Amino acid sequence: MVAEREQWGSRIGFILAAAGSAVGLGNIWKFPYLVGENGGAAFIILYLICVLIVGLPVVIAEILIGRTAQKNPVGSFRKLSNGNPFWMGVGALGVFTGFIILSYYNVIAGWSLGYVVESIKGSFQNLESPTMAGELFTQLSSSGQWAVLFHGLFMILTMGIIYCGVTKGIEKASKIMMPILLVLIIILVIRGVTLKGAKAGITYLVKADFSVITTKTVLLALGQAFFSLSLGMGALLTYGSYMSKKVNLPSSALSIVILDTLIALLSGFMIFPALFAMGLKPAQGPSLIFNILPVMFNSIPGGYFFRIFFFLLLSVAALTSTISLLEVITSFIVDEFHISRKKTAIIFSCIVFLLGVPSALSYGSWSSFKIFGLTFFNLADFLAANIFLPLGGIFIAIFVGWFWGIKNALPHLKEGAEKFPNYCSNIWSFLIRFVAPVLILLVFLSCLGII
Repeated sequence: MVAEREQWGSRIGFILAAAGSAVGLGNIWKFPYLVGENGGAAFIILYLICVLIVGLPVVIAEILIGRTAQKNPVGSFRKLSNGNPFWMGVGALGVFTGFIILSYYNVIAGWSLGYVVESIKGSFQNLESPTMAGELFTQLSSSGQWAVLFHGLFMILTMGIIYCGVTKGIEKASKIMMPILLVLIIILVIRGVTLKGAKAGITYLVKADFSVITTKTVLLALGQAFFSLSLGMGALLTYGSYMSKKVNLPSSALSIVILDTLIALLSGFMIFPALFAMGLKPAQGPSLIFNILPVMFNSIPGGYFFRIFFFLLLSVAALTSTISLLEVITSFIVDEFHISRKKTAIIFSCIVFLLGVPSALSYGSWSSFKIFGLTFFNLADFLAANIFLPLGGIFIAIFVGWFWGIKNALPHLKEGAEKFPNYCSNIWSFLIRFVAPVLILLVFLSCLGII
């Protein structure tokens, strides 16, 4: 006898869980440094446009596939394509992508958890420059014992939530973690904008200079809009499969996108006013989080506590993402092989942990081990972020827009959203058929260095 599929206990539970899946290190780490390197407010405006014309339509499409089929990614494509092997392969690509991303993303999440501990210990109190902070990061990340320990601890946290199920695990945890995340980020924003000299940072974020915009900038904004929403890895599809057909899907998708974008924007206001107040340049690049901020907090009144808050925020954001990635794998195994959720969560958490160990050691004892000139960590990141995710996004748009078809999709979209205006349906249909596939293809070609 097949157990009845779990469903979210409430609409807000689904929105917080799905937004948590989207909100992660990309919002709090990558978005601010891309803003810093690409002209501040002008990049933000471009990003918002890309979220509207690509992000939101694909979010709706991916959730719709899962809700209609009520299955994992492979099962959903199997059901809606009448067993077409190619589309089942697309579903399998989503599961595999989630597996690969979780293995190395969990390592970075482990670093953030490790930095909470190091912050409490006062390891950053005497650092006087970003160079010193960079040396400490190198020392910590290259220590196999430190990196693997926190990689393991974070995997245990993720496993514990998935082990408890959809409503008692993911939904309950999301209802706790997302408000905590928002409170922490608001505290840090208030601290940042009230610093002496913060006005220049605020101006940088609200005054657009479009002279800095290039084709590369547009592609970066487009890529960030796509990646920030966790599209193409099966997470939103899987979460959608636990969604009641009585829930207004377009409205819920819009809420998810707004919450994800809000946190990305708040991250900018959390970081840049403080950067300017400390006399630092905005274009700090990827080193912003682990090299710049630990030192910056030393110059802020109450910096010891705010540094702990910041890395706790980073850890919570990462955890909301890792649970969605592990749920993609768990849902697939439970549905397809009828193994219990609890057993699946334990077994595959261990497998993901072991697969992630080479990534955890890539900055230390395995740094000289290269495949195609890339460390294990960088290879996993390149394959997932530059190839698998964009391909997944393109195929989702093509599947809903052309193979399954708008005529078949729209009745399911309007379940629970009977008042969804026809002109909105027409706009979504146009974007998912013609705009999203082309623009995501451009991101894909850009990632590969072709354009």
